[in-house]
Amino acid sequence: MERHVLVIGAGQAGLAAGYHLRRAGMAFTIVDAARRVGDSWRRRYDGLTLFTPRQFSALPGMELPGNREGYPDRDEFADYLEAYAVRSNLPILLEREVVRLIKADGGFEANFPQGETLRASDVIVATGAFQRPLVPRVARDFGTDVLQLTTETFRNPMQVPDGPVLVVGDGASGRDIAVECRSTQPVLLATGKPRRLLPERILGKSIWWWLRLTGVLKAPASSFIGRKLKETDAFPDRGRSNAALEQRGIRIVPRLVGAEPGRARFSDSDTAEIRTVIWATGYRDDTSWLDMAEAKTADGGFVHAAGISRVKGLYFVGRPWQRNRASALIMGAGEDAALIVQSIISTAPSRSSETGDRTELERPRCP
Repeated sequence: MERHVLVIGAGQAGLAAGYHLRRAGMAFTIVDAARRVGDSWRRRYDGLTLFTPRQFSALPGMELPGNREGYPDRDEFADYLEAYAVRSNLPILLEREVVRLIKADGGFEANFPQGETLRASDVIVATGAFQRPLVPRVARDFGTDVLQLTTETFRNPMQVPDGPVLVVGDGASGRDIAVECRSTQPVLLATGKPRRLLPERILGKSIWWWLRLTGVLKAPASSFIGRKLKETDAFPDRGRSNAALEQRGIRIVPRLVGAEPGRARFSDSDTAEIRTVIWATGYRDDTSWLDMAEAKTADGGFVHAAGISRVKGLYFVGRPWQRNRASALIMGAGEDAALIVQSIISTAPSRSSETGDRTELERPRCP
């Protein structure tokens, strides 16, 4: 089988992989289920902004235009990804959702809903960490009169009916959504583990500048620093500390432990009447399409070591803590992708594909 790489996902991780595959002269195809590059960002809530400034939110080879110290919003970054794909001349097939990936003839075969198939010698999974929102079992106890949304289905406060809003999950998205909803309704924010927020700037420099300078972002997950970062899951304050939220009139409550129709119960035994719940409790992977038991854990998660699967020829880019804290950030996608592409090159039996010829294997027909 000639060397041809299939990249699944045209988000920042998949585009970074494409950039390095192009530089290496390898034949490859990127597929994505969306109609446009960047749509995974356009589907998120209206007020979303990245928590890394523009200078730390760019992919290799192309700066993100605008104030380097400012934070890009959802649509700005989605449009940047689309422009990046064009500028990098990446071979992308859109509206191609991989519904099954199997091993076949010494490589892999991807199946699409249209009945098409694509064969590849190597596969890079770049589907991202935001696939299926997590909704705990307690959700069913709120009853039918409580509107329930997730970070995937919440768009803006106009969706929310009159009455108290409970945001469950105090990560960056949960805190942002709580602030948005407070503009129209009373809001409670249910917290979880102790959360440490980092100062946005130190001595006039972005906290990300300092974290990169000191090497903290590159600390392996197994290191002391890496373990501490994972435990705290810290992110910049940007006016989202508990004290700042309380000044806005948001009520900070402890962990949600129970519910009954129209009412929430918290770990301090206090209760509150609720009209809307917005779940900001994280995401889980959707691996149902990956038809390789050895590539997954017993509960369906991806198995890899620094992005390299135990299935020969299968790789990952953009996984949380793939190598370090930067792996799940846009600033880390390029470096992780470069290492994975280098790993693919190092396993090549020959360098014949480096001419850049696009000899794709059973490539699906474009409409």
